[in-house]
Amino acid sequence: MPVPCHYLLIDDSPSDRLLAEEAFEQAGLNCSLITVDSGRKALHHLRSETVQPDVILLDINMPGMSGFEVLEELKRDPVFALIPVVMLTTSSAKSDVTRAYSLHASSYLVKSPVLGSFWSRWRHSCATGRTTGSRKRRSRSAGAWAGGS
Repeated sequence: MPVPCHYLLIDDSPSDRLLAEEAFEQAGLNCSLITVDSGRKALHHLRSETVQPDVILLDINMPGMSGFEVLEELKRDPVFALIPVVMLTTSSAKSDVTRAYSLHASSYLVKSPVLGSFWSRWRHSCATGRTTGSRKRRSRSAGAWAGGS
């Protein structure tokens, strides 16, 4: 399975965006990362670009438009509905995980308190292609990311 090449990160945290940019640069995967700081900007970006991302990384807790609201918009639009969306959050609440998957998120990753460690695990996930696997496989990896088995 080929490694996705184009990523879009939607996250309101400047430090999280910077860490992601550094992690992608250090991973040496020959892929691109575009970052935006809000759901509205992300939707505008997606609608104005001709090349769409292979994977969208989406923070849940953002001011204005939450990650769940962005996910709903994406999945309602046939142009974006098939793009895998990986939810990124500090929440390991079962209700958030359930809501994300009920809105057709492809994966759910809990941010580590030590973000360097989180992005290290993310690089490994990218290198092994785990972000685009089957739903059953994604569910197992979500548990592992959240500290499960």
